[in-house]
Amino acid sequence: MVRGLGEALLKNPYFRPHMETVVSGIRSTGNLHLGNYYGAVQNFVKMQNEYNCYFFIADLHSLTTHPTPANLHANVKQVLVEYLAAGIDPEKATIYVQSDVPEVTELYLYLNMNAYMGELERATSFKDKVRANPDNVNAGLLTYPVLMAADIIIHKATKVPVGKDQEQHLEMARTFGNRFNRLYNHDYFPEPYAFSFGESLVKIPGLDGAGKMGKSEGEGNAIFLSDTPEAIRKKVMRAKTDSGPTEENQTKPQEIQNLFDLMKVVSTPDTLAHFDHLYNTCAIRYGDLKKQLAEDMIIATAPIREKINDIANDAPLLRQVARYGAAKARESASKTIREVREIIGFRKF
Repeated sequence: MVRGLGEALLKNPYFRPHMETVVSGIRSTGNLHLGNYYGAVQNFVKMQNEYNCYFFIADLHSLTTHPTPANLHANVKQVLVEYLAAGIDPEKATIYVQSDVPEVTELYLYLNMNAYMGELERATSFKDKVRANPDNVNAGLLTYPVLMAADIIIHKATKVPVGKDQEQHLEMARTFGNRFNRLYNHDYFPEPYAFSFGESLVKIPGLDGAGKMGKSEGEGNAIFLSDTPEAIRKKVMRAKTDSGPTEENQTKPQEIQNLFDLMKVVSTPDTLAHFDHLYNTCAIRYGDLKKQLAEDMIIATAPIREKINDIANDAPLLRQVARYGAAKARESASKTIREVREIIGFRKF
């Protein structure tokens, strides 16, 4: 990544019109964690060399949880810093803040006109949010998949690197794009599909023994890319376990399987095989397993952690990346909106 970004970046010599377009984003709700990295950002870094990539910071999506202005700004900055620290290069990929591209919200409005209550209420993520936060069932939560669809098809993307939990939203994005095409008898929006650079979609479990790793499940559930080694050790040692296997080769309960799944991501195959053998022979000591897992997480996150503070203190760099990213994203998005307006029938007299 070049420190001095200039007009050459705005022209973007890496843009390849003959290549497919990739779009994905991460909500600006705090620090990125291992789930974000292995489920998405690691793939972003690979894709930026072979595709036309748009990677955005989803600050509009984060409004469903009503952040304060100070927190919203700080969280957007943190994600931008960690995007760069993780290896996303603004000279190869377009990095932008969602709210800097008003064309997204215009397309969101158009798509909402043809999204139906029943299908939105059936979305798994909506039902999960309602159960978790019954006092905050806002319209933004209900139409979250519509905004996500707008994020994707505004750039006419065909590949979307998402985790398993977002597959239904991606299916809905195809539905909304195809519905627009049928309604206006125009083969305009292509169908976007999940993509993880030749590998299966990754779902990183949390440390609470239940579901996926995530910020909303509590800080102790997630290992953040910016966590100190001490913080990582403390979180992992507190991870939920049981009293241990009682017979050889028994099925691992969910909380134990989660630890092994994490080890599969950050540890060597030999390390994973060693502890798997200990479990299957009833010789496992969870304390040893956790210590090893914590050290492997520390090693895996070290290169990113070392860059985060340096980049966070470089305000001119962050301003330039955000400015030029917004310009490139709007160049693509405004073309789409002009064409969509024409298709719908909005014409100037």
